[in-house]
Amino acid sequence: MADLHVDSYGSGAPLLFIHGWGMHGGMWGGVLERLAQRHRVMAVDLPGHGHSAGSGKWQVVSGTEPHTHHSPLTTYSLDALVERLAAQFTGPLTVCGWSLGGQVALRWALRYPQQVDRLVLVSSTPCFVQQTDWHCALAADTLAAFSSALQQDYLPTLRRFLALQVRGSESERELLLTLRHSLLSRGEPDRAALQSGLEILRDSDLRAVLPEVVQPALVIAGERDTLTPLPASHYLAAQMPNARLATIRGAAHAPFLSHPDMFVEQLVSFLHE
Repeated sequence: MADLHVDSYGSGAPLLFIHGWGMHGGMWGGVLERLAQRHRVMAVDLPGHGHSAGSGKWQVVSGTEPHTHHSPLTTYSLDALVERLAAQFTGPLTVCGWSLGGQVALRWALRYPQQVDRLVLVSSTPCFVQQTDWHCALAADTLAAFSSALQQDYLPTLRRFLALQVRGSESERELLLTLRHSLLSRGEPDRAALQSGLEILRDSDLRAVLPEVVQPALVIAGERDTLTPLPASHYLAAQMPNARLATIRGAAHAPFLSHPDMFVEQLVSFLHE
């Protein structure tokens, strides 16, 4: 299976960034180059996203004979995604996951603790969808509506999701323009990959296993985040034995874009503790 696309900057201790749903490794903006002054910074495009949209193979059965096409591994579970990353990045390394990427990072740290040395979880939550005992999350019918709209007209659906990410942030309009400009800069994501990502967000509930995540962890939260509300970040940091929370005032779901100086400051401080 072909490797996933990775942008790499600088040298030193490895620091891997995993993007959120529907995005790609280029969405991190200028913070990567700044962090590369002290670290080997890598940003991966997940399967079916960005420059990884043509990696791997899948089989299609036509009649009685299967034949292989070059195309991404676009239908996957959370564990399958972790397996793919663990095979390519053997570690030890610091993993920084944003939103969906945070759930990937958490699961990776649990399954392969020898690979994940430290965790940075940005705008992340152990459970993305509301449950009877979990209200600091997105309503299940809202996510279901996104899934249905994805089948009808997926580019407008992606753009609406971008608007949710910046809602309430300082400089909201400028930030939305930045995200829209970057969204398709590496081509369109694969629809099956987008659907798999929504299913991971819908089905994953990592609350019960958070005490088993023993690596040092930094939870970075936007004060005004409406997708992964601040109480979810408080819970996430409190349940992991070696975690702490950094709240960025005035930020929503993409604090590394809206408040890059504060984001880099928090991350550098954590990496050199």
